[in-house]
Amino acid sequence: MDSGLIILANLPCDGIFARMFHRLVEARLTALLSRFPAVTLVGPRQAGKTTLARDLVDHLGDTAVYLDLERPSDLSRIADPERYFAAHAGQLVVLDEIQRAPGLFQVLRGVIDERRRAGERTKQFLLLGSASIDLLRQSSESLAGRIAYLELTPLLVEEIDEPLRSGMDRLWVRGGFPDSFLAHDDEASYDWRLSFIQTYLERDIPALGPRIPAETLRRFWTMLAHGQGSMLNAARLAAGLAVSGHTVARYLDLLVDLLLVRRLSPWSTNAGKRLVRSPKIYVRDSGLVHALLGLPTLDTVLGHPVAGGSWEGLVIENLLAAAPPGTQAWFYRTTAGAELDLLLETQGGTRWAIEIKRSSAPTLSKGFRMACDDVQATHQLVIYPGQETFSVGDGVQVTSVLGGMAALRGHFDEL
Repeated sequence: MDSGLIILANLPCDGIFARMFHRLVEARLTALLSRFPAVTLVGPRQAGKTTLARDLVDHLGDTAVYLDLERPSDLSRIADPERYFAAHAGQLVVLDEIQRAPGLFQVLRGVIDERRRAGERTKQFLLLGSASIDLLRQSSESLAGRIAYLELTPLLVEEIDEPLRSGMDRLWVRGGFPDSFLAHDDEASYDWRLSFIQTYLERDIPALGPRIPAETLRRFWTMLAHGQGSMLNAARLAAGLAVSGHTVARYLDLLVDLLLVRRLSPWSTNAGKRLVRSPKIYVRDSGLVHALLGLPTLDTVLGHPVAGGSWEGLVIENLLAAAPPGTQAWFYRTTAGAELDLLLETQGGTRWAIEIKRSSAPTLSKGFRMACDDVQATHQLVIYPGQETFSVGDGVQVTSVLGGMAALRGHFDEL
């Protein structure tokens, strides 16, 4: 094993990045870097990818180099990428905003393959990107079998060092983008999120190619926030925007690709049931939901009809971040009334039936029990805002968001 790989392999799995938050993907990032020639870390802008990468570069010192491909000076340094990479052999090369230079993927393939043929693995790449699908398509075509993927989400409940209840409410209202969460007060956080939305609409999205009027896309994004957690009604959205259904699909694909919206598909393997076929739509960060709807404080959120859907979306994002790699996620609903807010199936074949209740005294519906039987669930969880964990019979556990995440992580450790 070469010296660069020894450095990566010996990195501790926790606490190697000196910052205010310990991000839970750190251990997996370290492990993947020690096993693959290239690792791609994707996530929305301002989620913390650059902070994570720069802290890693600082830790590695002379054995790593960082380039921001949005800076003309850094972009000019790789005008001749093969020569640049040759000059930095043995170092971890971090390429931030890699989607700005898609032509690099073919070069990376050549460099990695050449070193493999020479029996060397001294070259490692960490690629950072804010546009997931385009990035994955580009890299998978050129680097199949040579690259691993990892997503960095905005802050999770496990990553905030506060008492659970107060921290949870703050995370829910402000969302998980670190600058929003850490703002001096709710007003400053709200202003940051409004600016974030405007920057995406006016600068980031046009830079990726789509020619969509900013005001039209903002209206679409706001309509999705109003319907947080509801099933997609493309015809209603198209009528509200005075566009075609095809255009609505294109707008939705764009926001999903940018990791700003989640499209949760229905579970539909039970041919004997009349199932709902439309996906459910969530704006992935609860703070953005509230900013789009003009809800700057906890009181305004609690007084709005979106409160339940917003909290459900927050829980789903946290649970999915804690689920084992390769886990598939759906919701389940039949015309007979059977319903699950979230259904997870791991690669080990276990099925987690999950109900999300924003009530301190959650009760189970008949629909939940029917759905558990339909999908043959092996684990049954009810997630609620409280802190205690208790059983309500028939193998159903009621627990907090943290408890649900811990259960999923514990199952992962057992695999």
